[in-house]
Amino acid sequence: MHRIDFMTVLGIVAGIGLMVGALIMGGNPKLFWSVPSLMVTVGGSFAAVLINFSFQDIKNVFGTVKQAFTTDLMDPEELIEVFGELARKARREGLLALEDDANRLEDPFFAKGIQMMVDAMEPQMIREILETDMAYMARRHEIGYGIFKTWGNLAPSFGLIGTLIGLVQMLAKLDKPETLGPSMALALITTFYGAIMAYMIFIPLAGKLSLRSEQEMMLHQMMLEGIIAIQSGVNPRILEEHLRSFLAPVSNRRRQPGEGTLSGEEAFRQRI
Repeated sequence: MHRIDFMTVLGIVAGIGLMVGALIMGGNPKLFWSVPSLMVTVGGSFAAVLINFSFQDIKNVFGTVKQAFTTDLMDPEELIEVFGELARKARREGLLALEDDANRLEDPFFAKGIQMMVDAMEPQMIREILETDMAYMARRHEIGYGIFKTWGNLAPSFGLIGTLIGLVQMLAKLDKPETLGPSMALALITTFYGAIMAYMIFIPLAGKLSLRSEQEMMLHQMMLEGIIAIQSGVNPRILEEHLRSFLAPVSNRRRQPGEGTLSGEEAFRQRI
């Protein structure tokens, strides 16, 4: 189930609100609207992004960006409980009894690992296959947030290019002193656009997507260790304590009945 990430939404709304408020308090906000500046800054930087990445990478980015605003990551404590139950069930009924649990979590990685364990594959082979899946998943995530990071790095440069274009046009009108002020203001707007794009939108989005990737990688690493431990017949209590070693000290203790849990993102943030 997707949950809205209110911190991302709050940050963007607060940033835009404060910026618009400052423009209104400072005078006429219409002075900061310029179509040519948008063409140079937004259009130019996006064109450079197209050069840097493939068509498929750009096509997939629209599906990636929603991960910054929503999260469906499982609570690590709940994952530990699931593996504890699976370990106890495997001890009572054998590994084959876990076949019906392959789809217990809506995660293809989990289902694949459980199925390989039920099929009695060698632990080393399971580890190699799942680690390969994790490596390629990390690569896909890197491309996803890399697009926004690259765009954020390019936007200020294209803002500067737009400013240089404006300055050239301004210097060509030195014989008309009355036009110098408005021309200078228009030239600087492109730098303003580039800074806003980079530091309030694209670089923060890249950071949030990078965090999401690290969270998912941690959960998958926990799944991998849990699957190998169950197949090796590790005691369920030892398995649970081993998986808790992935969590922050605050959440790295046994949860008491009725006690709330940290969300996956809170646990991850405290761990780092």
